[in-house]
Amino acid sequence: MAMSVPILAVITSLHLIAFVFAVGAERRRSFAKVVPDQYDERTYCVYSTDASTVYGLSAFGLLLLSQIVLNGVTRCLCFGKGLVTGTSSSACAIFFFVFSWISFLGAEACLLGGSVRNAYHTKYRGIFGGENLSCATLRKGVFAAAAALTLLSLLGSIFYYWAHSRADTGGWQKHENEGLGMTNSSYAQQPSEFGKV
Repeated sequence: MAMSVPILAVITSLHLIAFVFAVGAERRRSFAKVVPDQYDERTYCVYSTDASTVYGLSAFGLLLLSQIVLNGVTRCLCFGKGLVTGTSSSACAIFFFVFSWISFLGAEACLLGGSVRNAYHTKYRGIFGGENLSCATLRKGVFAAAAALTLLSLLGSIFYYWAHSRADTGGWQKHENEGLGMTNSSYAQQPSEFGKV
């Protein structure tokens, strides 16, 4: 299998769009403000926008789609005809396969966990002077970690695809109908001796 430029472009673009969404999710995290209730002595939390949750889930979906495309093309290293053994490309393919999966799973965990935590809102903060309770908000840096792991997943995926394509063909690509054509014969084939009987 040779390395396909359209597949590489799809994988790269999906990872980069997921990276942009993860950075956007970090920048648009919801913040809480404590507001007193007008009817009783309770206070409650008023949250800003939930755009971060949507951005985080969008990045989650795009990263998942990119990993599905990559592993569908390479047959997840487990299925298919196998790699050429005894080469450094096979070892690199296995290393980058594991590296891309670890960084992918870390990014997905940060994106999904951050989106769920950002969507959680504390309704009432305290009753009758319970001022020590705080509004639940997402920690700073969860989506930033997801963005960094998305870039690592991109690098691991590109190098895995490159190493897998080299190890799958042994570093050589099959070329057909190329060359000078010097072996073509213009002689008609003679019937064999056995064909006459």
